[in-house]
Amino acid sequence: MPDRDALMAQMRTRSPGLRALGYRIRFDLTDTGESILLDGTGGQAAVEPAGGTEEADTVLSLSSDNLAKLIAGRLSPMLAFSTGRLRVEGSKGVAMKLASLLDED
Repeated sequence: MPDRDALMAQMRTRSPGLRALGYRIRFDLTDTGESILLDGTGGQAAVEPAGGTEEADTVLSLSSDNLAKLIAGRLSPMLAFSTGRLRVEGSKGVAMKLASLLDED
């Protein structure tokens, strides 16, 4: 199980492509109780620890293992959502935009 710091480092390697996001997304890790905030509203996407109460346009709830697989491209966001491994609160459109940006490589 990857820890939050490892996940944030993985996300930061993808951040140049995520700067076009234009939204704030909070990832709530269901297995650790921790959260990560991806802020794509500035010139560059920022990835930082979150307390679970930070405002975000969309909140994605999933395990740290599934988040690592999503970032690495080994798990389809649509498959994760349809099988219940990923829960989306807030704008589904923002989640779809993130999925399309993660697919660009």
